[in-house]
Amino acid sequence: MNLPPHAQDVKTLFNQIAPVYDQMNDGLSLGIHRIWKAMTVKWSQPSNGGLALDLCCGSGDITFLTAKQMRNGKVIGVDFSCELLTEAKRKQAGKFLVSDVEWLEADVLDLPFEDNYFDSATMGYGLRNVIDIPTCLLEIKRVLKPCAKVAILDFHKPEADWIANSQKWYLDNVVVRMADFLNIKAEYEYIYPSLERFPDGKEQINLALNAGFNNGIHYPLLGGIMGVLVLTK
Repeated sequence: MNLPPHAQDVKTLFNQIAPVYDQMNDGLSLGIHRIWKAMTVKWSQPSNGGLALDLCCGSGDITFLTAKQMRNGKVIGVDFSCELLTEAKRKQAGKFLVSDVEWLEADVLDLPFEDNYFDSATMGYGLRNVIDIPTCLLEIKRVLKPCAKVAILDFHKPEADWIANSQKWYLDNVVVRMADFLNIKAEYEYIYPSLERFPDGKEQINLALNAGFNNGIHYPLLGGIMGVLVLTK
């Protein structure tokens, strides 16, 4: 997979943190990320017997939740980190799933699927890390069937200064220190700068409408520290 330098850097980063990815997610959110992921799956409205897409699937949490909710469908988990996909496959070995699950190493900016292919889609903690958000949204819209939904979960920088300051303190003094203990400090120091660059909910909706989605709504969670963007093709 040929990637631009910045994208290759992101891929390398996620390959490096794969062994402690789940542990760090629990630390980042105090375990609440499991609730947010379940909400994301619900808002994507996966259909029984349908075909769902989980982009930037990481170690597979949202993929597995979607598979459980769908019943007798199929979920394809896509990530460009081979190490995270290896972790996802390892976790799958200990689960009983009625729906089929398939893993694919691919770039979300150039998805290897036909137009109008999926009944629903999800993305967890991925939109903030892509090098071209408009292109990513165009690709998601392209592979979704008409009227299908995508739910996109990610960290955000809150509008309220006191919440934003609290978030920065937590990232600097808890998350980065935890990462330092696990010898991956540099890999997690990127989070706050990425939040500074990430469009807010209103901007995300505008980008999605420009990409051709029919409508969108952004749900801020935990005072705006987290958010889910729900789009309908």
